[in-house]
Amino acid sequence: MAQECIVGCGACCIAPHISSPIPGMPDGKPAGIRCIQLDDKNACQLFGLPSRPAVCGQFEPQQDMCSAGPEAALRWLTALEQQTSP
Repeated sequence: MAQECIVGCGACCIAPHISSPIPGMPDGKPAGIRCIQLDDKNACQLFGLPSRPAVCGQFEPQQDMCSAGPEAALRWLTALEQQTSP
C-alpha cells in the first residue's frame, strides 16, 4: 500500500544503488552512500525537477517500509538492497 513520504526521512536517497547519473554524481550513487542532492533536512534538492533521475521519481513509499519511521525505513531499504544486489 502506498503512503506519503516521511518528512526528513531520506532513506530512499541513502540505501539504494542508483546507476543513472545524478547532478553532482555523474556515475550514479553506490548503495549506502548519501546522495549529494539530499540536503541537511533530508529533502531532495531535485524533487520535481527534470534533472531528477527517473528511478527516483518512480519510487513509491510503501506503508510496510515507511510506517515505523526513518530509521526503520533505512534498515528495510538496506536489507532489500542487499537481497537484490548482484
